[in-house]
Amino acid sequence: MATPAQWIEGARPRTLPAAIAPVLVGTGAAAYLDGFVWWKALLALGVALALQIGVNYANDYSDGIRGTDENRVGPLRLVGSKVATPQQVKTAAFACFGVGAVLGVVLCATSNWWLLVAGAASLVGAWFYTGGKKPYGYRALGEVSVFLFFGLVAVLGTTYVQAETLHWTAVAGAVAIGSIACALLVANNLRDIPTDTETGKRTLAVVLGAARSRRLYAGLIALAFILAALSALATPWALLALIALPLGFRAVKVVVSDAVGPALIPVLKDTGLTELLYAIGLAVGLALGG
Repeated sequence: MATPAQWIEGARPRTLPAAIAPVLVGTGAAAYLDGFVWWKALLALGVALALQIGVNYANDYSDGIRGTDENRVGPLRLVGSKVATPQQVKTAAFACFGVGAVLGVVLCATSNWWLLVAGAASLVGAWFYTGGKKPYGYRALGEVSVFLFFGLVAVLGTTYVQAETLHWTAVAGAVAIGSIACALLVANNLRDIPTDTETGKRTLAVVLGAARSRRLYAGLIALAFILAALSALATPWALLALIALPLGFRAVKVVVSDAVGPALIPVLKDTGLTELLYAIGLAVGLALGG
């Protein structure tokens, strides 16, 4: 039986900035449009956190039963390390999905019911990333999913449920946050190229190879900061997002230095913190400029 501490570690707390960041940016964009609604922002945050933790447990379950996690480098995996049974982890995943679904229905009821389609797609995407007979995460489509759901859908959905309209600053923020979230996954899969190749997990990093994956990571981080500069056309306060630039540069420097294995683990933390700081700066900047 896994301990509470192991369940928390299995939830992968370092990935949670990927859930918090899009809600912050979407809320900042809503404030820019004079549409901030605090309780809707909190509901959106609850949805994002529930889905993020749910997909982490789902990945733990699916990768664990396939044997993908048995010899991996990195934080604890509950099934792969045999501290929890596959059924326990699967149940935890669906419990999180259920919480996210309930909160999402409440949001839809207070804004627009067509958002149920986006919510349902998010749930399906979360499970079939590594679940099912033909998981798309094993077909080099993981980054596409992360960009779509943890960038575009999360940011624009958060803005819309509050302001009931959108603005190009929200779109720019969604692309930027999606890019950093993608970079986080690229760094993770770059680290796991040897074990993923051995187990037949065909991630984008496996397809591209290490050298091109490193360039992709750097390009994604650079794109986010270019978009922050572009958002300054709407309000100079958007440049507050640049507070994350030193941390992002440090992460890029490690990735392009041909670091491998455990040496890439700190990059995951730095990338997650880059995304969170970027989101805080941009959200505050948009709110001040509204």
